Amino acid sequence: MMLEPTHNSELPPIPSKRYFTIGEVSDLCAVKPHVLRYWEQEFPQLKPVKRRGNRRYYQREDVEMIRTIRSLLYEQGYTIGGARQRMSDEQEALTPAEVQTMAKECIAELMKAQTVLAIEE
Repeated sequence: MMLEPTHNSELPPIPSKRYFTIGEVSDLCAVKPHVLRYWEQEFPQLKPVKRRGNRRYYQREDVEMIRTIRSLLYEQGYTIGGARQRMSDEQEALTPAEVQTMAKECIAELMKAQTVLAIEE
C-alpha cells in the first residue's frame, strides 16, 4: 500500500511537458481526479484547457496552482472559502517589478522633498 504524500515537498517533480491529463495531474499532486474537478468549480483561477469530448488538459501553471491549493487546504488548514480568498488576494498582489518601480518613484519623491527642504532652511 502506497501512502499519500503529506506535504507538497514530498510530491514528484513536475515534468517539462506542455499539457498534462487529469490522471497525470492527480498523480503529480496526490489529489484524486474528482477532487480536481470539484476544485475547478470552487477556484475560478483554475481553468484547464478543454478539448475534444470535454477532456481536460492542464498546463504547468495549473499544476503549480493545484499544489498551492492542496497546501492551503491540507497542510495549512484553510477552508475552501479561505483558500479561495487567499488565492484571489495573491492574484491581486503586486509583482516584484511593480514593487521595484513604486519604490524607485517613492525614493525620487523623497529626494525632491529633501532638496526642497534643504533650500528652505
